[in-house]
Amino acid sequence: MDAVFADFSTNPAQLSNAVVTHHRCGIAPSHLALGAGGYIKVDFTVDGREENDEAVVTVTVLGASAPMDVLLNGKALAEQLTIPADGAHSDPQDIVLSAPGELLAIGANVLEVRSPEGSDTLLRLRAVSVVPEHESDAAERARAARAANRSVIAFSAEVRSPGATAWQPAPRLLVHIDMGERAMPAHLAWRGADGSEAAIGLRADLTGFLGHRRTADGAVTEYRGSLADRWTYPEGTTAARLHRFSTEEGHGGTWYPSGELRLLLDDGGAPVERVSWTDRRSTTASVVLSSADRPDVRKPTGELRDITRTVVGIEASDEFDAAGEVAENLLSKSRSKWLGDGDSAVLDFTLAHPAAVTVYRLTSANDAPERDPEEWELQGSHDGGRWTTVDSRTREHFRQRYETKEYAVVSPASYAHYRLSITDNHGSEQTQLSRIQFLTAESAAGQVQGAADFTGYRTSLGGDPVGYRGTTVPGPWSDTPGGQEGQETGQALQNLLAGDLGETARGLDDAARLIGKLAAYLQNS
Repeated sequence: MDAVFADFSTNPAQLSNAVVTHHRCGIAPSHLALGAGGYIKVDFTVDGREENDEAVVTVTVLGASAPMDVLLNGKALAEQLTIPADGAHSDPQDIVLSAPGELLAIGANVLEVRSPEGSDTLLRLRAVSVVPEHESDAAERARAARAANRSVIAFSAEVRSPGATAWQPAPRLLVHIDMGERAMPAHLAWRGADGSEAAIGLRADLTGFLGHRRTADGAVTEYRGSLADRWTYPEGTTAARLHRFSTEEGHGGTWYPSGELRLLLDDGGAPVERVSWTDRRSTTASVVLSSADRPDVRKPTGELRDITRTVVGIEASDEFDAAGEVAENLLSKSRSKWLGDGDSAVLDFTLAHPAAVTVYRLTSANDAPERDPEEWELQGSHDGGRWTTVDSRTREHFRQRYETKEYAVVSPASYAHYRLSITDNHGSEQTQLSRIQFLTAESAAGQVQGAADFTGYRTSLGGDPVGYRGTTVPGPWSDTPGGQEGQETGQALQNLLAGDLGETARGLDDAARLIGKLAAYLQNS
């Protein structure tokens, strides 16, 4: 059989007798990073072999590997395999497996490498190969489990203006920063996408913090908090603004893998764009997210995703509760309606997690066209207190009952709260609607806009600063029972890995086979 090889340490990947597809996989400069439930499939061909020929499968990983499943043509070669780390900057390490001859088929074969659902560690793949048995030696395999700790922390927060005596409640602060060293933060500073800033020092026992913050409009306050809850990751992170990165450090002009960074910092305001911290081991790091909530970085595909079902709270300035014509009906697909007194009204919606609404739809109710909204504003807010207008409409008309009209948002940005402020209708003393829908644009990578990579630096106690960079591992991840949003009906489309195919098609027959394989992939997609 011809050797099969896929080297992910270069861009594009170097492929020999292989076509690679991937799912939930980040493409870093020197490896592929698989999150929980992620996998690659290596499609290769065996032209001929002896009946008892065996093959050796080698999977090369960087650093401490996540649990790994390896399957050949649907049959498991290994399940839940791990390999321990070897030093701070581990060299590539090989996991070598035997593939019995009876598992190999003449013609098409598929090798799968999977990061199991529920894994809390990234699987970083450097290379995969399948070669005849005599070309490879066996390597030691080991199982290891990453000890969990209570590293997800929620604080009840308060603020106080300089010179004031009374503290005022503020949104809770949720923190989880893990560079794989199990060292809790001692100091934190961050900047929000709206220009707000904060810096805090945490108590040694993590029961509270003290610091200061500046709001987006420049107001300065004291800032303090007390421990409200604490969980073992991934508990406490559901629907939170969690980032996961496959990271590298720069030494002498060369980048080395440096493990995974999980970053979660939510103060109830705008998503963070810069975070700096020092942990209990005196390791300092500072990162700036390169594309957080910037739709110009990840271009939209034009496909829209309805996120109305993520609304977890709705309030109306008025509603007819006795008649059942309440604001909650706006989220229903049935031909019910919301009705309120007055020629104006305010409808507030809270999402389970922040999202950039790029399109919204309004559906007229069953009767009385004079109750239809004519003028309104759609506003967004990070905290439910300060509002920013993202779209406004005047002189709008619904031509018929139960007509749905779609509106593009002029200034989309990620918000946790949205408000439809109706300022006038068509002459009635009551205002009504049948339905409202919120939609967001998908990015070119198939994820909701807002994913980010980062660049920065880090330094250890007594050491010199070194470059620090990270590649987003695309979510959602299935770290919690039942999964997160990625557990929706159907499986995400696999992605074809770009690669240098020069070594794959070594003749006309090979080229024809490869083209057929690619055509089949595109047809099935």
